[in-house]
Amino acid sequence: MSELILVRHGQATPFEADTDRLSSLGEEQARAVGVHLASVGLEPTDVICGPLVRQRESARLAHAASGGDWPAIVTEPRLAEYDGDGLMQYLAPVLAAQNLEFAGLMNAFQIHRNSPERNRHFQRMLEPLTAAYLRGEVTHAEVEPWADFRGRVRGFLHDLLAGPSGRTVLVFTSGGVIGVTVAAVLQAPDPSALSLNWRVRNASLTRVTYGAGRASLDSFNETGHLTSELQSWR
Repeated sequence: MSELILVRHGQATPFEADTDRLSSLGEEQARAVGVHLASVGLEPTDVICGPLVRQRESARLAHAASGGDWPAIVTEPRLAEYDGDGLMQYLAPVLAAQNLEFAGLMNAFQIHRNSPERNRHFQRMLEPLTAAYLRGEVTHAEVEPWADFRGRVRGFLHDLLAGPSGRTVLVFTSGGVIGVTVAAVLQAPDPSALSLNWRVRNASLTRVTYGAGRASLDSFNETGHLTSELQSWR
Protein backbone atom coordinates (compact mmCIF):
# COMPACT_ATOMS: atom_id res chain seq x y z
CA MET A 1 0.00 0.00 0.00
CA SER A 2 0.98 3.63 -0.50
CA GLU A 3 0.06 6.92 1.13
CA LEU A 4 -0.79 10.24 -0.50
CA ILE A 5 -0.58 13.30 1.75
CA LEU A 6 -2.15 16.42 0.25
CA VAL A 7 -1.01 19.73 1.75
CA ARG A 8 -2.87 22.91 1.01
CA HIS A 9 -0.48 25.80 0.45
CA GLY A 10 0.01 28.43 3.14
CA GLN A 11 -2.06 31.59 3.21
CA ALA A 12 -1.68 33.59 0.01
CA THR A 13 -2.63 37.19 -0.85
CA PRO A 14 -6.00 36.95 -2.67
CA PHE A 15 -6.98 40.60 -2.25
CA GLU A 16 -3.68 42.15 -3.33
CA ALA A 17 -2.39 43.01 -6.80
CA ASP A 18 -0.21 39.89 -6.83
CA THR A 19 -2.46 37.09 -5.61
CA ASP A 20 0.01 34.26 -6.22
CA ARG A 21 2.47 34.58 -3.35
CA LEU A 22 2.56 33.59 0.30
CA SER A 23 1.79 36.05 3.06
CA SER A 24 4.12 36.12 6.07
CA LEU A 25 1.56 33.93 7.86
CA GLY A 26 1.55 31.55 4.91
CA GLU A 27 5.32 31.20 5.13
CA GLU A 28 5.09 30.32 8.82
CA GLN A 29 2.33 27.80 8.10
CA ALA A 30 4.46 26.09 5.45
CA ARG A 31 7.40 25.82 7.83
CA ALA A 32 5.10 24.36 10.48
CA VAL A 33 4.11 21.59 8.05
CA GLY A 34 7.75 20.65 7.50
CA VAL A 35 8.59 20.69 11.21
CA HIS A 36 5.56 18.56 12.06
CA LEU A 37 6.06 15.93 9.38
CA ALA A 38 9.74 15.60 10.27
CA SER A 39 8.88 15.29 13.97
CA VAL A 40 6.59 12.31 13.32
CA GLY A 41 9.26 10.62 11.23
CA LEU A 42 7.68 11.00 7.81
CA GLU A 43 10.06 9.86 5.08
CA PRO A 44 8.40 10.71 1.74
CA THR A 45 9.49 8.88 -1.35
CA ASP A 46 8.18 11.70 -3.53
CA VAL A 47 7.65 15.43 -2.91
CA ILE A 48 5.50 17.05 -5.58
CA CYS A 49 4.05 20.54 -5.93
CA GLY A 50 1.85 22.43 -8.33
CA PRO A 51 3.38 25.12 -10.57
CA LEU A 52 1.90 28.18 -8.83
CA VAL A 53 4.21 30.33 -6.72
CA ARG A 54 2.20 29.76 -3.53
CA GLN A 55 2.35 26.00 -4.09
CA ARG A 56 6.07 25.91 -4.93
CA GLU A 57 7.04 28.19 -2.05
CA SER A 58 4.99 26.15 0.43
CA ALA A 59 6.84 23.02 -0.70
CA ARG A 60 10.24 24.75 -0.56
CA LEU A 61 9.73 26.16 2.93
CA ALA A 62 8.34 22.90 4.31
CA HIS A 63 11.20 20.98 2.71
CA ALA A 64 13.78 23.26 4.33
CA ALA A 65 12.04 23.19 7.72
CA SER A 66 12.02 19.39 7.67
CA GLY A 67 15.81 19.37 7.76
CA GLY A 68 16.31 19.00 4.02
CA ASP A 69 16.44 15.18 3.91
CA TRP A 70 13.34 14.80 1.74
CA PRO A 71 13.71 14.00 -1.97
CA ALA A 72 14.03 16.89 -4.39
CA ILE A 73 10.75 18.65 -5.17
CA VAL A 74 9.15 17.83 -8.52
CA THR A 75 6.73 20.30 -10.11
CA GLU A 76 3.54 18.83 -11.62
CA PRO A 77 1.51 21.23 -13.84
CA ARG A 78 -1.70 19.24 -13.35
CA LEU A 79 -1.77 20.27 -9.68
CA ALA A 80 -2.37 23.97 -10.43
CA GLU A 81 -5.53 25.44 -8.90
CA TYR A 82 -8.50 26.44 -11.03
CA ASP A 83 -8.14 30.02 -12.25
CA GLY A 84 -9.65 32.04 -9.41
CA ASP A 85 -8.35 35.32 -10.82
CA GLY A 86 -9.89 34.46 -14.18
CA LEU A 87 -13.22 33.70 -12.54
CA MET A 88 -13.25 37.16 -10.96
CA GLN A 89 -11.91 39.05 -13.96
CA TYR A 90 -13.79 37.34 -16.79
CA LEU A 91 -16.65 35.21 -15.47
CA ALA A 92 -18.02 37.35 -12.65
CA PRO A 93 -19.04 40.22 -15.00
CA VAL A 94 -20.71 37.71 -17.32
CA LEU A 95 -22.73 36.20 -14.49
CA ALA A 96 -23.59 39.64 -13.08
CA ALA A 97 -25.05 40.61 -16.46
CA GLN A 98 -27.23 37.48 -16.41
CA ASN A 99 -28.23 37.41 -12.75
CA LEU A 100 -29.34 40.45 -10.74
CA GLU A 101 -28.97 38.64 -7.42
CA PHE A 102 -25.35 37.86 -8.18
CA ALA A 103 -24.80 41.43 -9.35
CA GLY A 104 -25.97 42.54 -5.91
CA LEU A 105 -23.50 40.20 -4.23
CA MET A 106 -20.71 41.59 -6.41
CA ASN A 107 -21.64 45.12 -5.47
CA ALA A 108 -21.78 44.25 -1.76
CA PHE A 109 -18.29 42.78 -1.96
CA GLN A 110 -16.93 45.93 -3.58
CA ILE A 111 -18.52 48.06 -0.85
CA HIS A 112 -16.97 45.91 1.88
CA ARG A 113 -13.67 45.18 0.11
CA ASN A 114 -11.64 47.08 2.71
CA SER A 115 -13.79 46.32 5.75
CA PRO A 116 -13.59 43.56 8.39
CA GLU A 117 -16.55 41.93 6.59
CA ARG A 118 -14.52 41.44 3.39
CA ASN A 119 -14.08 37.66 3.63
CA ARG A 120 -17.75 37.04 4.39
CA HIS A 121 -18.94 39.07 1.40
CA PHE A 122 -16.29 37.56 -0.85
CA GLN A 123 -17.41 34.03 0.05
CA ARG A 124 -21.06 34.93 -0.54
CA MET A 125 -20.12 36.01 -4.06
CA LEU A 126 -17.61 33.25 -4.77
CA GLU A 127 -19.87 30.29 -4.02
CA PRO A 128 -22.56 31.01 -6.66
CA LEU A 129 -19.85 32.07 -9.12
CA THR A 130 -17.92 28.81 -8.83
CA ALA A 131 -21.16 26.81 -8.92
CA ALA A 132 -22.11 28.48 -12.22
CA TYR A 133 -18.56 27.85 -13.48
CA LEU A 134 -18.82 24.17 -12.53
CA ARG A 135 -22.14 23.82 -14.34
CA GLY A 136 -20.70 25.50 -17.44
CA GLU A 137 -23.22 28.35 -17.29
CA VAL A 138 -20.50 31.00 -17.63
CA THR A 139 -17.47 30.54 -19.88
CA HIS A 140 -14.67 32.62 -21.34
CA ALA A 141 -11.83 31.78 -23.72
CA GLU A 142 -9.29 32.96 -21.12
CA VAL A 143 -10.57 30.64 -18.36
CA GLU A 144 -9.94 26.89 -18.24
CA PRO A 145 -13.33 25.10 -18.11
CA TRP A 146 -14.17 23.19 -14.95
CA ALA A 147 -14.30 19.91 -16.89
CA ASP A 148 -10.70 20.43 -18.05
CA PHE A 149 -9.57 21.34 -14.52
CA ARG A 150 -11.26 18.27 -13.06
CA GLY A 151 -9.88 16.12 -15.87
CA ARG A 152 -6.25 17.04 -15.30
CA VAL A 153 -6.51 16.55 -11.51
CA ARG A 154 -8.16 13.17 -11.97
CA GLY A 155 -5.54 12.31 -14.59
CA PHE A 156 -2.80 12.91 -12.03
CA LEU A 157 -4.64 10.76 -9.49
CA HIS A 158 -5.14 7.98 -12.05
CA ASP A 159 -1.44 7.94 -12.91
CA LEU A 160 -0.51 7.95 -9.22
CA LEU A 161 -2.79 5.00 -8.42
CA ALA A 162 -1.33 3.07 -11.34
CA GLY A 163 2.24 3.62 -10.09
CA PRO A 164 4.43 1.39 -7.92
CA SER A 165 3.36 0.48 -4.38
CA GLY A 166 5.12 1.29 -1.14
CA ARG A 167 5.31 5.02 -1.79
CA THR A 168 4.70 7.96 0.53
CA VAL A 169 3.78 10.84 -1.76
CA LEU A 170 3.70 14.36 -0.35
CA VAL A 171 1.83 16.83 -2.56
CA PHE A 172 1.65 20.61 -2.10
CA THR A 173 -1.35 22.02 -3.93
CA SER A 174 -4.58 24.02 -3.44
CA GLY A 175 -8.09 23.64 -2.04
CA GLY A 176 -9.83 23.02 -5.36
CA VAL A 177 -7.39 20.27 -6.30
CA ILE A 178 -7.85 18.67 -2.89
CA GLY A 179 -11.64 18.92 -3.23
CA VAL A 180 -11.61 17.22 -6.64
CA THR A 181 -9.25 14.51 -5.40
CA VAL A 182 -11.30 13.70 -2.31
CA ALA A 183 -14.53 13.73 -4.32
CA ALA A 184 -12.97 11.29 -6.79
CA VAL A 185 -11.80 8.97 -3.99
CA LEU A 186 -15.29 9.06 -2.42
CA GLN A 187 -16.96 8.73 -5.84
CA ALA A 188 -18.97 11.83 -4.96
CA PRO A 189 -20.66 14.14 -7.52
CA ASP A 190 -18.92 17.26 -8.82
CA PRO A 191 -20.64 19.78 -6.52
CA SER A 192 -19.12 17.90 -3.58
CA ALA A 193 -15.67 18.96 -4.76
CA LEU A 194 -16.60 22.60 -4.20
CA SER A 195 -18.23 21.87 -0.85
CA LEU A 196 -15.01 20.18 0.24
CA ASN A 197 -12.93 23.02 -1.17
CA TRP A 198 -14.60 25.58 1.10
CA ARG A 199 -13.58 23.57 4.18
CA VAL A 200 -9.88 23.16 3.38
CA ARG A 201 -7.75 25.32 5.67
CA ASN A 202 -4.36 26.73 4.76
CA ALA A 203 -1.49 24.25 5.36
CA SER A 204 -3.91 21.46 6.31
CA LEU A 205 -3.19 17.79 5.63
CA THR A 206 -5.46 15.31 3.87
CA ARG A 207 -4.41 11.64 3.73
CA VAL A 208 -5.32 8.93 1.23
CA THR A 209 -4.19 5.29 1.32
CA TYR A 210 -4.04 3.64 -2.08
CA GLY A 211 -2.94 0.47 -3.81
CA ALA A 212 -3.97 -1.97 -6.53
CA GLY A 213 -5.84 0.83 -8.31
CA ARG A 214 -8.01 1.63 -5.29
CA ALA A 215 -7.95 4.52 -2.83
CA SER A 216 -9.45 5.23 0.60
CA LEU A 217 -9.74 8.52 2.47
CA ASP A 218 -8.02 8.32 5.87
CA SER A 219 -8.30 11.94 7.01
CA PHE A 220 -9.45 15.29 5.71
CA ASN A 221 -8.29 18.81 6.58
CA GLU A 222 -6.00 17.99 9.54
CA THR A 223 -4.85 21.13 11.38
CA GLY A 224 -3.59 19.74 14.69
CA HIS A 225 -0.02 20.67 13.70
CA LEU A 226 -0.99 24.36 13.53
CA THR A 227 -1.31 26.57 16.62
CA SER A 228 -4.39 28.79 16.85
CA GLU A 229 -2.29 31.73 15.63
CA LEU A 230 -1.33 29.80 12.50
CA GLN A 231 -4.85 28.80 11.43
CA SER A 232 -6.61 30.52 8.55
CA TRP A 233 -9.18 29.83 5.84
CA ARG A 234 -7.99 32.30 3.21
